[in-house]
Amino acid sequence: MWDYTDKVKEHFLNPRNVGEIENPDGVAEVGSLACGDALKLTFKLDENKRIRDAKFKTFGCASAIASSSALTEMIKGMTVDEALKVTNQDIARYLGGLPDEKMHCSVMGKQALEKAIENYRGAPSLEPGAKIICECFGVTDKEIERAIRENNLATVEDVTNYTKAGGGCGNCQDAIAQILERVKAEAKTEVKPKLTNIQKIRLIEETIEREIRPSLKHDGGDIEIIDIIGNRVIVALRGACATCKASNITLKDFVEQRLRELVVPDITVEEASK
Repeated sequence: MWDYTDKVKEHFLNPRNVGEIENPDGVAEVGSLACGDALKLTFKLDENKRIRDAKFKTFGCASAIASSSALTEMIKGMTVDEALKVTNQDIARYLGGLPDEKMHCSVMGKQALEKAIENYRGAPSLEPGAKIICECFGVTDKEIERAIRENNLATVEDVTNYTKAGGGCGNCQDAIAQILERVKAEAKTEVKPKLTNIQKIRLIEETIEREIRPSLKHDGGDIEIIDIIGNRVIVALRGACATCKASNITLKDFVEQRLRELVVPDITVEEASK
């Protein structure tokens, strides 16, 4: 029995935006009915080129339906460029978290959104240079690489949980392991210039303002920097985030993770004492 949050249950039992838009500006289908979850996403823009409406049809589990419902709610009012910045972690966080074994549902939503925008822009459905690694679920090497980097995946099992790749016949697991090793090796060779204390503080503030605060505000929350001591960032969650049961997940899996990706890898985020 999966431990679902109340918000996942709500979006599963009362999904928003179910259906299909006639004459959509963007459309995409991802997944496979034969192998499990499948999602069709359509969206329509308004006169200002913002997403006026988005609808989905999903075949799958509670997490797949809830993730699709959440995604369509999140992207309404965004430009396509803004929508492209929505990550699978954003979808999971909007729902108060998903079990690791169900994170592939949020990834499927992200993939559908990217492909629908590619369709709107007239771009090819398969990313240039990409090749199918998992034949069972149609997952490419580029999608696996992106999932590894964005979610700090470490094992083949992690990749399967987040993308479903390797979860069918299993023939692609060796190829997934090779991709993991390559991405890890590339990450070790990336050398970032050393920041001064002033540069680091400014980058932390800019990252929170640009990458973190908008996502929290979208769900009725906010964040305030209380202090920065070395690589310790002490913050206070405000609004809906302050009373959310998943606030620790927000701090560690979102705020801390984004700061580690965009500032320095050994940053820690702590909530100020109340």
